Amino acid sequence: MKRWTFLIWLLLSATFVYSQKKKPGTDTVPSSTVKKVNTAPKAGPKKYDEVITEQAVTTKGLFTVHKVDDKWYFEIPDSLFNKEILTVTRFSKVAGGGSIYGGELVNQQTISWERGLTDNVLLRVVTLISFADSTNKIYTAVKNSNVNPIAQSFDIKAYGKDSNSVVIDVTDFFKGDNQVVSLNPSIKKNYNLMSLSSDRSFIETIHTFPINTEVRTTKTYISIPQTGAPSTQSVSLPASNAAGAVTFELNTSFIMLPDKPMQKRLFDPRVGYFADDYTVYGDNQQKVKDDVFIVHWNLEPKPEDMEKWKRGELVEPKKPIIYYIDPATPKQWRPYLIMGVNDWQKAFEKAGFKNAIMAKEWPENDTTMSLDDARFSVIRYFASDIENAYGPNIHDPRTGEILESHIGWYHNVMQLLHDWYFIQTAAVDPNARKMKFDDSLMGQLIRFVSSHEIGHTLGLRHNMGSSSKTPVENLRNKAWVEANGHTASIMDYARFNYVAQPEDHISEVGLFPRIGDYDKWAIQWGYSYSGAKNEKEDAKITNKWILDSLSANPRLWFGTESNPFDPRSQTEDLGDNAMIASNYGILNLKRILVNLPEWTKEEGDKYDNLDEMYTQLAIQFSRYMGHVLKNVGGIYETPKSIEQSGDVYTPTPTGLQKDAINFLNKQLFETPYWLLDKNILNKFSNPVTVDILSKIQANTMNSLLNAARLNRMVLSANRFGSANTYDVDNMLTDLKKGVWSELTSKNPIDNYRRDLQKLYVDNLINMISVTTNQELPNLPPQLAALFNTNVKNTDVSSIVRAHLSSLRSEIVSAIPGTSDKLSKYHLQDLAQRIKVALDPK
Repeated sequence: MKRWTFLIWLLLSATFVYSQKKKPGTDTVPSSTVKKVNTAPKAGPKKYDEVITEQAVTTKGLFTVHKVDDKWYFEIPDSLFNKEILTVTRFSKVAGGGSIYGGELVNQQTISWERGLTDNVLLRVVTLISFADSTNKIYTAVKNSNVNPIAQSFDIKAYGKDSNSVVIDVTDFFKGDNQVVSLNPSIKKNYNLMSLSSDRSFIETIHTFPINTEVRTTKTYISIPQTGAPSTQSVSLPASNAAGAVTFELNTSFIMLPDKPMQKRLFDPRVGYFADDYTVYGDNQQKVKDDVFIVHWNLEPKPEDMEKWKRGELVEPKKPIIYYIDPATPKQWRPYLIMGVNDWQKAFEKAGFKNAIMAKEWPENDTTMSLDDARFSVIRYFASDIENAYGPNIHDPRTGEILESHIGWYHNVMQLLHDWYFIQTAAVDPNARKMKFDDSLMGQLIRFVSSHEIGHTLGLRHNMGSSSKTPVENLRNKAWVEANGHTASIMDYARFNYVAQPEDHISEVGLFPRIGDYDKWAIQWGYSYSGAKNEKEDAKITNKWILDSLSANPRLWFGTESNPFDPRSQTEDLGDNAMIASNYGILNLKRILVNLPEWTKEEGDKYDNLDEMYTQLAIQFSRYMGHVLKNVGGIYETPKSIEQSGDVYTPTPTGLQKDAINFLNKQLFETPYWLLDKNILNKFSNPVTVDILSKIQANTMNSLLNAARLNRMVLSANRFGSANTYDVDNMLTDLKKGVWSELTSKNPIDNYRRDLQKLYVDNLINMISVTTNQELPNLPPQLAALFNTNVKNTDVSSIVRAHLSSLRSEIVSAIPGTSDKLSKYHLQDLAQRIKVALDPK
């Protein structure tokens, strides 16, 4: 039989056998074991009145919300389908002990409702990664490559009375552990949370308003307490140990995104704004384009004032930016938080708006308002021992339009402010010489931090380079610094004017940061009207604004917070020369140190205050070392457009790098005995512990003699020429003069110097045997890979080997003339270490 004939016969036979009726008693499988399939048709939508009964409690808003007995229903109008809605979930109340607080963000998604195929509604999570205009042919390809995930499917329980809406049951969705409206996996992992306990999880309230719907839920998670040492991946909350469960109260806001998206303003690296982005595809492209745009509020004049605004007249915005003060905030601090917000009004005047931003106390008796409501921006006050505050924002991912912000304000930020101000200004401000400041002083400190955090919520990033545009000597000029401030940006980490000396008689105005030239200009650039019809045209106009402004005022320069190599962009530093500024700072630290016992004295204190403030003083000293150190091997980065002259990348001037080494030799590597006041240390510091000076010296030496830094200096010499750079050989020669001065002076080598010299030698020995970089441990793996250096294959290895050989010869020559026994043992030890390293065999 041919193969195809056989197959046909086999198929017909199988069909015949299958279709025959079985005789009773011939089943080979007992009927009781056969799974019965429910063939009953799925129950379709009911009549509206059968679902939304007379007992329903109904409120209308973004979604019409119905509560019928213990069921919650959303009635979604057809007009909302396929529209983008932002969901923002925050903690309302939290379990204690986890460093999380009511009001903090849990998760944020963009969602859309979509009609399904079988009397159902789909909830999709919108992931904006790529975009193409629907009029382009490539739009279909982009759409096919970016399917938004379906997070949930809801049966349609009924159609609206006018058939222009659908009713869905959302009870189980909000009670359950659905990621869109609940904790994300990382939070659960961090706090060792297991499954959701459904009998202890419920919906508290759902309130709906014209542009948003607010859902308040209580969720309880089973949590098995950890035993033994806590994991680095998770930690059990105290509630877990007490009850085996952790309960949170959450609030999810559904916010309608604008029907007409705001026109984007494209990002420019010369102005420090946060940015969002997505990839844009178009038929007429020859390469793919990334659309990167700034994050900012959509301030618009009232329609009747538009022409005035265009003419440059000050007008009030159609919708001002309003921040409310959490009613949990102690009353004495509320006025200062409000001042910190209102201080930005003068910046917005540069953009053509008056009364554009303001703060108000929360109307505590208004039951129509909720702190969790996404329509309101709030400075939330956290009962926390964390010494910090932060300013996030929630924005439209399509355009960067900021929609709301909940600033996090930790109660113990006042501890941080006290310590900063005490250590940086007590030499010149008598009000700083106590462990508890007067309310008026603490209030002004709170005001400054409030302004800084508000700046972030307006879209501004840190401008760590701003302070570098102030000449150091101007910081001692009373008239100049009080008129202009010690930095041009409050978005800098330039805390207080530690350069000012007592004889300068500079008042508080010249010691505090404030909203400065850069901040006003950045707001003007981001919020002013350009008159452009689209983003590309707008970018050309805003580029000209930058060119005109920077040429007129260099203080408007933006130095990014993310540059690890540019010494102009640093935290906690002041002035255009770290060596001069730090010298002034150290003079003030010496003045403060001798007065610490008196200025920290409080009745009953057991030297805890002295211990705390001495530690803060040493940390400040360490900061100065770090400011100076970054100059060595530094590379300036100045973003420019083609209209600007000069290079983007240039080496830190050789003179500054050489001065940095000389500074470190004198102020740190030459043992700073002033910091080792035994009358102070013997009150709280056990001599068997490693003291803080040793740590500062070790950290600085290890960072200075690091393979990546030395290789960067070699690369700079290759790029810019040895005549224009500070090369590794000259740096090591200058460093050796300071660290090894006893080889020529024949003076005894004290214990700090002995430890330092051992570190010096060990670092150089490791340089010719270790190939990995330890300088930038916090960089992402992809970026860190760029800086990993196998110095065996670079000039660094050759230079270091030659330097070690020369150093050993000098050590050997010095040993016979060394009379101090410990110094001689130390030198003999190092000579042997170098010998073994250079010739292991």
